[in-house]
Amino acid sequence: MLDKARKHELRCMEYSFAYAKDKWDKSHATPDFKVGDLVLVSTTNPNNIKGCRNLKDSFAGTFVIKALHGENAGEVELSEELSNKHPTSPVSLIKPYKSGDAEKFPLRNKVPQHIPPVESSGTMKITKVLKERKLRSKKVREYLVRYSDPTCEDEFLEEKGITEATKFSEGSDTLERKILQSNIPF
Repeated sequence: MLDKARKHELRCMEYSFAYAKDKWDKSHATPDFKVGDLVLVSTTNPNNIKGCRNLKDSFAGTFVIKALHGENAGEVELSEELSNKHPTSPVSLIKPYKSGDAEKFPLRNKVPQHIPPVESSGTMKITKVLKERKLRSKKVREYLVRYSDPTCEDEFLEEKGITEATKFSEGSDTLERKILQSNIPF
């Protein structure tokens, strides 16, 4: 009785393996990667990429294949951002890199962008106070200011550096301060 059950079990397993192999062979295409190809690497598992997981790209790259380990794995030269990730990854996590659409759409032209040069002057005017912070002593305050020159970054200045600033407006709930006139040398 046990021998008969064992034979039935083996037949069922062989049938199951053959069915699964047949299904796999129909849908599986062997990847045709070569050493030196440009590829993209999946970013599903590495946790060293900074930022929100929902906003990051699903593939990072382009990277060059250094070596192939059989049909199912490839070794890739990784950049600094993915340096903690192991360079060898399965083929399922590697995607071939496709260059631009210039070959597919030869009549498509890119419009050259013309950005006018920004002239920075020797003196800058403060347009807005964005934020206020108190230093160690409550008497000293610093204000984050924005300049009218777009090439200059926002910076914190002490109250001495700002000549005329209006206090919080009585009726508004905003923390925005308006600067009337201020000339601070660069």
